Amino acid sequence: MKAEWNGQVIAESADTVVVEGNHYFPIDSVQAGVLQPSPTHSTCPWKGEASYYSLTVDGQTNKDAAWYYPAPKDAAKQIAGRVAFWKGVTVS
Repeated sequence: MKAEWNGQVIAESADTVVVEGNHYFPIDSVQAGVLQPSPTHSTCPWKGEASYYSLTVDGQTNKDAAWYYPAPKDAAKQIAGRVAFWKGVTVS
């Protein structure tokens, strides 16, 4: 699977985990320097608290376009150490 935004592959892995239709990529499959920490958080009743990254590619920023669960609940432990994308990021 590949995640692409702004004409660049930002993550690529044969080892994604699909949860609720979203591919969670291993964090080490993301291109270095693309993820910028965001102060945004949200809560899922069964996965836990999500944290976000903004993407920066070729000087353009896509705010909060990636999310991850730093300490997922037991029901979602398979996505620990993984990141998913949205907001115009193409995953195919």
